[in-house]
Amino acid sequence: MKSLRIGMIGYKFMGRTHSNAWRQVDKFFDVPARPVLKTLAGRDAAAVKEAASQLGWEGTATRWQDVVADPEIDIIDINTANDTHAEIAIAAAKAGKHVLCEKPLAMTVEEAQGMVDAVKAAGVVNMVCHNYRRIPAIAQAKKMIEAGDLGRIFHYRARYLQDWIVDPNFPLVWRLQSKIAGSGTHGDINAHIIDLGRYLVGELDEVNGHLETFIKERPLPEDPTKTGEVTVDDAAITLARFKNGAIGVLEASRFALGRKNHIQLEINGSKGSLVFDFEDMNRLKYYNEADPADRRGYRDILVTEGVHPYVGSWWPPGHIIGYEHTFVHTIADFIRAVVDGKPVHPTFEDGLEDQKVLAAVEQSSKTRSWVKV
Repeated sequence: MKSLRIGMIGYKFMGRTHSNAWRQVDKFFDVPARPVLKTLAGRDAAAVKEAASQLGWEGTATRWQDVVADPEIDIIDINTANDTHAEIAIAAAKAGKHVLCEKPLAMTVEEAQGMVDAVKAAGVVNMVCHNYRRIPAIAQAKKMIEAGDLGRIFHYRARYLQDWIVDPNFPLVWRLQSKIAGSGTHGDINAHIIDLGRYLVGELDEVNGHLETFIKERPLPEDPTKTGEVTVDDAAITLARFKNGAIGVLEASRFALGRKNHIQLEINGSKGSLVFDFEDMNRLKYYNEADPADRRGYRDILVTEGVHPYVGSWWPPGHIIGYEHTFVHTIADFIRAVVDGKPVHPTFEDGLEDQKVLAAVEQSSKTRSWVKV
């Protein structure tokens, strides 16, 4: 079997999830190439060596440039802070590497456009890791919507809620600094439900958004006796109009106590509705208006059958899967695309379109008005 040698930049939360996916994918999915975990890169030599040993990487590097320049590497997988995505991805494309990049794709629309231009010029396969597209229940929802089961789409309601920074004594980590993260809740988790809206319903036409920062200063990680300014948003609320006439309401917050990683979607159409809750991610609720009047109501689709997207490669019916499996699905599709030399969603162009929506919401929040995407 053909091998693909992987160079990964970044080894913490997302680096762990991606490493697990690269290790597992060919054990469960019939992919046309076997991934080889060649080099893991990080700035702290001791920490990256420890991570490589734990996660199954053959070697390490402390400079991402060395990994990109390595002629043995076929794929660059980017899991770094947002401010480095563009530089690494553009260099990787110029070096002829296929590129998988965590979301959000970039800090700005201009950066994202540069990344799109680079991968197009190089002719390399590229993908943004929006793993939630590959939750089987979400993929099943996409299948049903495309089949016309919901009819004309009227509403997209989405919320993504967490609570990990409610404590005012939580330190000023990089995710709370615009020069590194670009934005806060907006680019981190609102980006997910924006992307899912585009995936399931269609392209957005205009938005009216509000970004809020509840705690303006936080203790510095290196010296908790001093504080620094929080320069990103803590919560984001968006009203949206889609190009197909549907309307949307999107809410994202890191200040929803009791919500650890709560994602809920509801899509209403002229023939039916779908509801998804990530805390019950193997289930999709479906309402069919064509049912007899005395039997209407939401039914549960337990998305664990072999006929459902991705599920047939895992366990027997009724045996559920979890968060980590969505990354395995992502990697499986990416490997197939690399071998076939074909695009795979979401591409960097999708990431650019997501970035345009993020920017339009930011502009809307500043001008307190509707903004075209």
